[in-house]
Amino acid sequence: MNIKKLLYSQKTAPYVFALPFILSFLIFWIYPLCSAMVMSLQDIGAVTTEFVGIKNYTKLLKDSVFHTAMLNSFQYMVFSCVLLIPFPLLYAVLMDSNLVKAKGLWKALLYVPALTSVVISGTLFRLMFSEYSTGQLNVLMSFLGLPAMKWLKIKWTSEIALLLLCCWRWTGVNMLYFLSGLKSIDKALYESADIDGATPWQKFIYITIPLLKPTTIYVLTISIYAGLSMFLESFMLWSGNNSPHNIGLTIVGYLYKRGIEKDDMGYACAVGVVLMVIGLTINFIQLGFNGTLKNKGED
Repeated sequence: MNIKKLLYSQKTAPYVFALPFILSFLIFWIYPLCSAMVMSLQDIGAVTTEFVGIKNYTKLLKDSVFHTAMLNSFQYMVFSCVLLIPFPLLYAVLMDSNLVKAKGLWKALLYVPALTSVVISGTLFRLMFSEYSTGQLNVLMSFLGLPAMKWLKIKWTSEIALLLLCCWRWTGVNMLYFLSGLKSIDKALYESADIDGATPWQKFIYITIPLLKPTTIYVLTISIYAGLSMFLESFMLWSGNNSPHNIGLTIVGYLYKRGIEKDDMGYACAVGVVLMVIGLTINFIQLGFNGTLKNKGED
């Protein structure tokens, strides 16, 4: 009776409702994070585990393959942010205007790639960028009278393939984020601007962009995280972590390679902890620059 009375109490009800989230957060986020930090300080073998302090981290400083993976992930993150914020924003503005007909159809067409499995989309793009004469890109090159290219064996062409795959999958998702942000803007502001004689460009710069700032910050934050943690796209494009000269190797790909393929979990955890620190640092810096971390009273 006391337990039933406690559960039905108005004071404890909020804690009861919040308990599933708190437990999930502790079990599936805090515990793995703490375990990864502890394991990053260990040399974990098949039978024995030895505490090695910061040895895995000092080893990372001299690991040229890790540096290559980090550079690849950073470049991918920067270019994906450059492409996946302005273009979805432009599409969202077009969808919110009267210039586009059959909006539901266009939204569905742009969103369908996000529902497609990475395995399927990665395989399709691998075939498309195949070095053989049957690959769609090389068929196009042949049609233009140009020699065939080994697209996935050259650094800059492989980056284009990865970015095209990324844009194909996530443009529709980011467009929907911006579209929901546009719906929350009061239309009376645009009507007032029309009365004052504002041009469409002036309304876009002085009304749409400032009022979409929270949505833009959110899209930028998740794009930074997604760019740094990209793995499956690269893994499927090169059919594993075996791209020539590691041109397609990412930080998470290197983590998988050391932890799963080479059974070096301690070192892999050190890679994961460094990735988390890099991701948090970049996001805190951009949140600081755009003013999100300021108190409202400081504006």
